[in-house]
Amino acid sequence: MICKNLAVQGDDLFFAGRKTKDLVKKYGSPLYVLDEERLRENMRLYARSMKQAFGKEAKPLYAGKANCITAIHRLAKEEKIGIDVVSSGEIATALKAGFPLKNAYFHSNNKTDEDIAFAMQHRIGYFVVDNAEEVEAIEKEAASLGIRQKILLRLTPGIDPHTYEAVSTGKVDSKFGSAIETGQAEEITRLALSKEHVELCGFHCHVGSQVFDSDIFVRAADSMLSFLAEMRQKTGFLAGELDLGGGYGVRYCESDPVIDIEKNILQVGEFVHEKCRELGIPVPAIRMEPGRSIVADAGLTLYTVGTVKRIRGYKNYVSVDGGMTDNPRYALYGSPYTVYIANKMQEETTMTADVVGRCCESGDIIQPGVAVPESVQRGDIVAVLTTGAYNYSMASNYNRVPRPAVVMLGKDEEKIVVRRETLEDLLRGDL
Repeated sequence: MICKNLAVQGDDLFFAGRKTKDLVKKYGSPLYVLDEERLRENMRLYARSMKQAFGKEAKPLYAGKANCITAIHRLAKEEKIGIDVVSSGEIATALKAGFPLKNAYFHSNNKTDEDIAFAMQHRIGYFVVDNAEEVEAIEKEAASLGIRQKILLRLTPGIDPHTYEAVSTGKVDSKFGSAIETGQAEEITRLALSKEHVELCGFHCHVGSQVFDSDIFVRAADSMLSFLAEMRQKTGFLAGELDLGGGYGVRYCESDPVIDIEKNILQVGEFVHEKCRELGIPVPAIRMEPGRSIVADAGLTLYTVGTVKRIRGYKNYVSVDGGMTDNPRYALYGSPYTVYIANKMQEETTMTADVVGRCCESGDIIQPGVAVPESVQRGDIVAVLTTGAYNYSMASNYNRVPRPAVVMLGKDEEKIVVRRETLEDLLRGDL
């Protein structure tokens, strides 16, 4: 199976040692389920590998946009890794979790004045600054508070990772960052260095998601380290930090390649050390921003089958009690998933069906062309694997459907970490 925390016993699929059918019986469906031990393992993998590859100052930053709940931020605090945040709401979530914001990096290509003020009032560690307007806004707010705010500058190194266009972020014409190729990266560097209340600590880049080898990160590091050396020569500023972003891929299906993250990070580390020797600069404190590769395989989603529609001579549909409201990724990107009928794991999968949701949209599809048993029927349990990332965080109330609960499974206990929304929750903002 594509996830290490899965097992089959008899007819039933088990996740993190629990029978999935029993989880639905206890907590209802749809249901997001997270494996605490897998989350910790993934965080520790990055922390250990990065220190080994880049030195003791290196640190992973969990990219909260992948799944931003207090329970995961508490784990990040306990595992002593950093985080990146992209909104005041994500900052508030980290605060509720007791996460020390000195270890938080605030992203976004368009932070509002309110965002900037909120972050500084709560002593955010770093802003990852996207543009010149943001430099000016941070300088103004920092001056009003009488502080000097640490920042990294987000640059675009001109790298095309050849992943989905929607998640490619490092090309020159990206909406994110200042391009090295056009000279705008140098311009914003000089601007930041001129500000009294801004402390430029280094640079950041992010080239895209679902990257399965070290080549993309090596190319990004090559471009960024060369820029660091150029800025030292031209301005005298030597960056102390370099954030290479995130993007290591995960396996959604058996056809996806197996990736050795530790080996890949060590390869990037070898290149960084060699390149710094070549350029005559010290190795900066390296940051990386894993999100998907920390939480994706630590999660799955469970549904209950409602209707099974067989259109003779055409196709079949298996409808579940969730859909694009709790997982919009197929509708957005055509994302592949592995799907099982979790209470009929031993039966032959001789029928092909589209697994679809309950929303009033033809595009409300969880996954087309899924092999299922002929006996699939109302009340069966559907498990969609590798849904820890970008499912809960992208969920909506379209069709006024409440969001599912999130249950965290530990070694010796399990608990609801996000309660299921109620109809009262849906109506709370209506006047």
